[in-house]
Amino acid sequence: MKRSSILLWVIGAIIAAIAIGVAFYFDESVRDFLAQHQNRAVKIFMLNVSRFGDWPEHFGLGIVLLAIAWWRGQKRWTRIFLSMLIALALAGLVGRAIKISTGRARPSVKAEELWSGPRLSSKFHAFPSGHVLASSAFFAVLTFARWRIGLPCLAAIPALIGFSRMYAGAHYLSDVVCAAVIGLLSGFVVWRIAVQKSGG
Repeated sequence: MKRSSILLWVIGAIIAAIAIGVAFYFDESVRDFLAQHQNRAVKIFMLNVSRFGDWPEHFGLGIVLLAIAWWRGQKRWTRIFLSMLIALALAGLVGRAIKISTGRARPSVKAEELWSGPRLSSKFHAFPSGHVLASSAFFAVLTFARWRIGLPCLAAIPALIGFSRMYAGAHYLSDVVCAAVIGLLSGFVVWRIAVQKSGG
């Protein structure tokens, strides 16, 4: 690995660590602020964002894009869209395992312990945000492959989805930030293996 690549990884790890630390520090402040500033119209909009920002909608979009690229004979885009679907699946599996094993209660749940260990109830599946994890992994592949197209999607869509999940009381700030970091890593791994190393 080149020294410049190592330096980028170190810088990225430091930024991620700082972002995660800050997110955990402000968890309760953000939760309380959003709870005190609820608006009916905004809440309806955010609930719809959450509803249409889950993994099935990302999967459906990926399938449509994959079918179009394959039908038009665009091999590189077919590989990219397929990789986006693989990253979505990988992130989903990783996220599910973490959710069940950590058992973090959602902000809307009154629990004696915030972290309760392995739990199957969705009320204790706050960490990390599955919505943000899926969206970040999905668009991360597109960003690494075609940053001019992917970066605006990666910057806007997972962020809006993450805010909607916090506004609805389903996640803490740290659930969203950690999900974004894991999603980016999942997307990077898939991009390196499926797109970059294949020469696509």
